[in-house]
Amino acid sequence: MTSIQELIPVLQTAIGPVIVISGVGLLLLSMTNRLSRVIDRARALLAFSETVGGPLQQKALAQIDILWSRAKLIRLSILFAAISLLCAALLVIMLFITALFGIEDAWLLSIIFVACMGSLIASLIAFITDINRSLAAFKVELYEYGSEREHTP
Repeated sequence: MTSIQELIPVLQTAIGPVIVISGVGLLLLSMTNRLSRVIDRARALLAFSETVGGPLQQKALAQIDILWSRAKLIRLSILFAAISLLCAALLVIMLFITALFGIEDAWLLSIIFVACMGSLIASLIAFITDINRSLAAFKVELYEYGSEREHTP
């Protein structure tokens, strides 16, 4: 690469991965907030479970187990999102290196791009699984509340 005219197409090509970085960064922010919420809720339930006994303690401990599995799912989602971000950043760097040194290696760029998208897909699958699991747990909680309410005078 010897001139600005040769740099412009590389910059245009690099826009795509940069947009991916921005979008995945926002997803990552949402995921870390979600993880923080799950951890805070688990800590509150743990403190509550130490002050009560019997069925209430068992319910609290069961909810903590659900929150633990959700936290692991969110952690997995964050891991794959971070890998996706790293691949997108590596892709931008490799675009410039290949242009700078005149390397024609579409396979390397393709592999990095596929790894980026594969990691993003894995992250989103784990994230959606967590959302579905949280709704299923909430549904059970609502059902228990409804059945308890029906039996109280």
